[in-house]
Amino acid sequence: MGRVRYARSALDLERVETAGQDGGELRYRLLHAVYESDAEVVQAVVPRPLEPLVQPELRLAFLETTRIDPAGHSRVARAAVFGVHVEYDGLRGCYPITMPTAPEQAVLAGRERFGEPRKLAEVVLEVEADRGRVAASATRHGVRFLAATGEREVELEPQEEIERLFCFKAFPDAVSGAALDGDPRLVRIERRRRPQRRWAMRGGLELGESLFDPVADLPVRRLVAFEYEEGRLVVTARDLRPVPTAWLRPFLHQRYDAPEVVGVEV
Repeated sequence: MGRVRYARSALDLERVETAGQDGGELRYRLLHAVYESDAEVVQAVVPRPLEPLVQPELRLAFLETTRIDPAGHSRVARAAVFGVHVEYDGLRGCYPITMPTAPEQAVLAGRERFGEPRKLAEVVLEVEADRGRVAASATRHGVRFLAATGEREVELEPQEEIERLFCFKAFPDAVSGAALDGDPRLVRIERRRRPQRRWAMRGGLELGESLFDPVADLPVRRLVAFEYEEGRLVVTARDLRPVPTAWLRPFLHQRYDAPEVVGVEV
């Protein structure tokens, strides 16, 4: 008789449970920026119970991770994080509005496990080590709507950092799709970065106009920080609390393509 791989064996299940206990360490490359925008715009896109910071800041990051599986194969994933700096329960972090990602497996894992607003996209992160140049972009539906380019300016001291993302895990019901199966869950993701090399960058960001990913509605007023780094990364998460569905209803469309949305005046 042959094997049926649509069912896991006891050994398979043990491997899955063990792998999920520590999060695993990844190699990473990261180009990330923080910029100021308009306070009214930032306040309009943050759902309760998260609170935007007094300084209206957004984060744009392009991350490439490499994981070595038990068979010795390298699995590379690339994603961008575009979100607002927020605070919850005394901790600062980022509320991601959209996370264009490749490949498809990384999209599914992030959405189903953490509630991340991931969308399948073409994500590029190019590093010219000899010339000190870095370029990154995210493209969907033929539109390059996120981009960053820069040149290394000053080498910085590598410092371990915990990057927090606050996401909402929510699933549409099976009957209408307009309601949810239950109240969403607020999830806190922590990325513990251990950079081995780190540089301040000189360059800029581009937020392109897109009906499907309207990032241009949150304009860049001033670039606050722009850095590139490489190192090791560990990702963990914690389920914090349920959130009333009404708090999230104006924002749920962010994780889908909704070109018909008119939006709110600010």
